[in-house]
Amino acid sequence: MLSKIAKGIDTFSTKQGEFTSMLIIPLLGVVLYEVLMRYGFNSPTIWGFEMTGFLYGMHYMFGISYTDVRGGHVRVDIFTALAPKKVQAAIGALTTLVLFMPVMICMTVASGKYAWTSIQALERNSTSWQPPIYPIKMVMALCFFFLLLQGFSNLIKDLQILFSKEER
Repeated sequence: MLSKIAKGIDTFSTKQGEFTSMLIIPLLGVVLYEVLMRYGFNSPTIWGFEMTGFLYGMHYMFGISYTDVRGGHVRVDIFTALAPKKVQAAIGALTTLVLFMPVMICMTVASGKYAWTSIQALERNSTSWQPPIYPIKMVMALCFFFLLLQGFSNLIKDLQILFSKEER
């Protein structure tokens, strides 16, 4: 049962990461358009720089759970790399429970409140373009939740290794 949950979360993280990686295409389009307008026609846009920040920020945030499922986040495993799998799993489960989960729960709740306040106010950025900023804050809260889910998957996998009958 727990294996299916972990596999489902891993599949979700992978698929959403693959899908949202395509945000690089509109980002490239905006950058190329801005460069063309700025240097080709000496007529920069008022929205290009800010839009690249929004698109790259969303690309980055959607990538955090994908990076985690793929094992791409930086880890300090100098002391555990040579340890048996069960020891690695025990340390992984402990650090997930003591460090990762509390931080990610706080980040998810805080960013959710931050996004909700922004939505209620229909918050706009204080630039000359004044785009709505609440969708970006919603993405941030959603992506912290996705990373929290991926943390649950990682915890399940570590606990399965730790409590398995096999010697690894």
